[in-house]
Amino acid sequence: MEILHNLQLGFAVVLTPINLLYCFIGCLVGTMVGVLPGIGPLAALSLLLPLTFKIPATASIIMLSGIFYGAMYGGSTTSILVNIPGEAASVITCLDGHQMAKQGRAGAALGIAAMGSFIAGTLSTIGLNFFSPILVVVALKFGPPEFFSIMTLGFVVSVFMVGGSMLKAFLMIALGLFTSTVGMDIINGAERFTFGSTNLAGGFDLVAVIMGMFGVSEVILNMEEVFKREIFSKIRGILPTVKDWMASAIPILRGSVVGFFTGVLPGAGPVTASFLSYAIERKSSRHPEKFGTGAIEGIAGPEAANNAAVAGSMIPLLSLGLPCNGVLALMMGALIIHGVQPGPALMAQHPDIFWGVIASLYIGNVMLLILNLPLIGIWVQFLRIPYWALFPIILLLCFIGTYSANLNIFDVWMMIVFGVLGYLLRKRKYELGPFILALVLGPLFEQSLRQALIMSHQNPLIFLTRPISASVLGISLLLLVLLIISMWRKRKKA
Repeated sequence: MEILHNLQLGFAVVLTPINLLYCFIGCLVGTMVGVLPGIGPLAALSLLLPLTFKIPATASIIMLSGIFYGAMYGGSTTSILVNIPGEAASVITCLDGHQMAKQGRAGAALGIAAMGSFIAGTLSTIGLNFFSPILVVVALKFGPPEFFSIMTLGFVVSVFMVGGSMLKAFLMIALGLFTSTVGMDIINGAERFTFGSTNLAGGFDLVAVIMGMFGVSEVILNMEEVFKREIFSKIRGILPTVKDWMASAIPILRGSVVGFFTGVLPGAGPVTASFLSYAIERKSSRHPEKFGTGAIEGIAGPEAANNAAVAGSMIPLLSLGLPCNGVLALMMGALIIHGVQPGPALMAQHPDIFWGVIASLYIGNVMLLILNLPLIGIWVQFLRIPYWALFPIILLLCFIGTYSANLNIFDVWMMIVFGVLGYLLRKRKYELGPFILALVLGPLFEQSLRQALIMSHQNPLIFLTRPISASVLGISLLLLVLLIISMWRKRKKA
């Protein structure tokens, strides 16, 4: 009954006109971001983050959440119609979605993607509703050693989830942690790596770094790409048939479960969930040879999984204050900028934010279903916008957003520097997700480490004498061993 009462509070918060408006804006922008190839939710959130400074914290996080799960919806549209994923989690949808479009069944593919996303989003939000309070109760027993160990596990798992070199992922985590140390020491107030600059005394501005690494670098990279778009504009029969539902029902339910629990894992997220769901569906199918030729199960499962993963990934963010991926790290940064610290105390100190965000997921899923099915024709027209017409607007938003955060021209120069750095890193196949995760968690990671050592009078054994901390570090060590073995085998095979 207490959960229902809290959910009632959440709906009372989100159903106010201003929060409903920001929820709708987030869903609309998220869908557009998903539809337009090459932008993605991470770059979109980094671009729009400064716009949230002048609105309440609850409305901000509701809008940013809408952009996140809205992009999961919209990404399937461009994957199916153009064979270009709007964002990374929809890559796997290209395999069967575009084949169905070629067979004249683009409507059915889009319909099952939208319906599956809606069902999975709703089911996973129910799971978020029940699991978050339980985890909060457990998290209240955590101290600095436990938080240090959990963040260590998060960094290790994030390395497992990258698609490229794991060594490069470790280097990006190290770079993110180093970047987070610039400025005033969080314990004794001494300046570190500032080189006497007063502009660096407060550290690198989070908005400037994010806008540069993701916004500016994204523009430069996409200017190099030439997309050849074959768009299927004639779309008929959006509502799936009974046969389509019979083939898709189990994959949607299975994808919902897989996506939800994958989302909870540190370092995982919608991308991992969609690939894992596709592998499970192909493995469990009686006709695996149909996958890649237009199997509707290959759309239903992954699209359900990537949407369910969004709600699942909210659990560690809201309950523990630990973002599972780069997008959630940005959302955590937005809350911190508003003076709100995500974690075990969030539900008690800011119940309007905690339950308002959860309730907004229910409302947002309904909005997205309405936006996706009837407005398919409009989204198709968005696909015709050439990138040369978009990038000046994106760059303008980057400059305005960065400068407006602190009214400091130094931040704009830092944005340009980090933009070039991000471009060079991405050209060399370095993934930026681990970097932003380490950048946002860096201060809390360092604080937990030093507080734990102060508690134990500089005795590092405190991490091993506390059961939860020791267990989590043990898992981290086991994963590191498996990681080293995997890297050794790949090198030996090469």
